[in-house]
Amino acid sequence: MNDSNTRQIAEWLNDARGAVAFTGAGISTESGIPDFRSPGGVWATSQPVYFNDFVARDDARREYWRQKAASHGDFHESQPNDGHRVLAGWEAAGRLAAVVTQNIDGLHQRAGSHRVLELHGSALEVACLSCEFHEPADPWVRRFREDGEPPTCPDCHGLLKHATISFGQSLPESVLAESCQLSENADLFFAIGSSLVVEPAASLPRIASHSGARLVIINRDPTPLDELADVVVHESIGAVLTAIDTHTGS
Repeated sequence: MNDSNTRQIAEWLNDARGAVAFTGAGISTESGIPDFRSPGGVWATSQPVYFNDFVARDDARREYWRQKAASHGDFHESQPNDGHRVLAGWEAAGRLAAVVTQNIDGLHQRAGSHRVLELHGSALEVACLSCEFHEPADPWVRRFREDGEPPTCPDCHGLLKHATISFGQSLPESVLAESCQLSENADLFFAIGSSLVVEPAASLPRIASHSGARLVIINRDPTPLDELADVVVHESIGAVLTAIDTHTGS
């Protein structure tokens, strides 16, 4: 790891007034949650269920719930890692304005982050598509495992699905708008553990950079935006964030 890079990033962070962290699957793989697109991820063995199919067909709903039940343990039992904890500490110290995440695992909140914008929702809750009902996902997953039937809303009998954004389903407009505004106002923007290829989320680092923010990319593999960044680090996310934190003097 290049110590001069982590020292430089720490200096920028100490001087920042509106730092934002944008996180993807790479920060959570260090907590044992497989990337959906990795060889051990769900898409290696299953085809995603598109939102329109979920709404229209019982067999698609059953397959959706089968997939969610199979991956539920990864989300329900996982714990935050050093990367999550460092970001939570920066927010508590007033160094970080918010975390914008593509992840659905809730690990930022478990680590202590408070302002977390979940672009793709949360796998820890279920929500009704017809009313305001929502509840923790665990009892509904256990019920599906017992009877194999996709559950319906106890309040209005509407369709229940995890409170995540499925393929073909629009991102929540308010969350996306707030994320874009944060990116536009940022003076330091971290892109952490994201391949930066999935839109519209991948546009956020561009918005920040084009608005004058310093862009720091921390990811295991190269990304399409590496040339745009002020600093790029291809190392373990937890180790890099810990090293930066050490140099902040906190």
